Amino acid sequence: MSDVTRVAYLSSRCVAAFHSWWTRRHGHAPPTGDTGARPLPTEGQAGPGESTLWRMRTTVKDEPGSLAVLCAALAGHRVDILSLQTHPLADGTVDEFLLRAPAEAAADEITRAVALAGGRDTWIERGDAHDLVDAPTRVLGLATRTALDAAELPLALRQLLGRCTIRSLPATPVAGPGRGPGTVPVEGVLEDTVMRLRAPEGGVITVERPHLPFTPTEFARARALVELDARLGPRMPRGQDVLTLPEGNDITVSRADTGDQAAAKAMHERCSARTLGMRYHGPIGDADRYLNHLLSPRFGRTLAVRTASGRIVGLGHLLWDGDETEVALLVEDAWQRRGIGRELLERLVGMAVEAGCVSVYAVTQSSNTGMVAAMRGLGLPLDYQVEEGTLVITARLGVEERLSGAEELHVDTATRT
Repeated sequence: MSDVTRVAYLSSRCVAAFHSWWTRRHGHAPPTGDTGARPLPTEGQAGPGESTLWRMRTTVKDEPGSLAVLCAALAGHRVDILSLQTHPLADGTVDEFLLRAPAEAAADEITRAVALAGGRDTWIERGDAHDLVDAPTRVLGLATRTALDAAELPLALRQLLGRCTIRSLPATPVAGPGRGPGTVPVEGVLEDTVMRLRAPEGGVITVERPHLPFTPTEFARARALVELDARLGPRMPRGQDVLTLPEGNDITVSRADTGDQAAAKAMHERCSARTLGMRYHGPIGDADRYLNHLLSPRFGRTLAVRTASGRIVGLGHLLWDGDETEVALLVEDAWQRRGIGRELLERLVGMAVEAGCVSVYAVTQSSNTGMVAAMRGLGLPLDYQVEEGTLVITARLGVEERLSGAEELHVDTATRT
């Protein structure tokens, strides 16, 4: 968990700290596991005749023959070009390659050949079979996902742009005066490794990728995806599952969003002060103020449990928190100890796995035996951290964690040639 989030949680027993957490906490962001850098190969892993996929970017002069020289240099090292995209710049062209090279060809050998052929600012990382999908097909798939579910926009942007950090800031700070999103023009702003886009519901979406500057082409693609989301308006899959509790009551589990805010507030009114305190870690009178944020698909996904009459009796949140993912549960007192919390948690963890999350964490109190039991019931490796009565339980999901940006290879070819 990030330092800012951890400090805010651990001090949330007082009113000022509770408000400070909502004001200072960075925007939720989707997980990193789905687009992390691939590991560089280890010597001796591949046998004779085997090959390796590489993703590579390099900048060349925008003049006739420059790309031909680069392709000839790659061919001289028996490197096959599987796909090529070009990103025009004012002072050159960024060429993005998917390469198949002999397994014994090292990354620095390839980039050295590219540098000698005139390439500069070269960046390379391992590729995999997913990269073999051509760009138009991939973009159309992301657009389809976004069209079906507004909660998919942050994940779609991440898969479109690769490993990056995405933050959403609401138009009005959640806890009143404080850090606002600032002003972003309709067309957005591109500043080297940072792009800022006006969110469909107001506010700002910030995308950062320190290891690789964004090109105008990538900026245009991201802007088009956000514009599609804005034109389609609020939307959410309406499917639901009907479950029968041990005592025979039927309940439904389905997605919820800001349109369910009134029903969620009504549930708050039926909850005891102890239940609300266990969930929100602060003054219970402030709980209603944060529902619009918690229910927004921009910051994660919410599941609601409803009775046959449509009354909400339980809420489960999966929230993007930087490079980590938080799970949070609230079940109305009269419906506790019936397996509802466990059902919500298992479904939220399933969503986290589908999104490529490496782990999820829950912040609760040491006395909240129900939440502790639900996390233990997942059957996953758990880590516990306790400070001043606040308990943070982290479950590792068994999803292979991609390597960090430090393990990719970025070559400043000006110093190599």
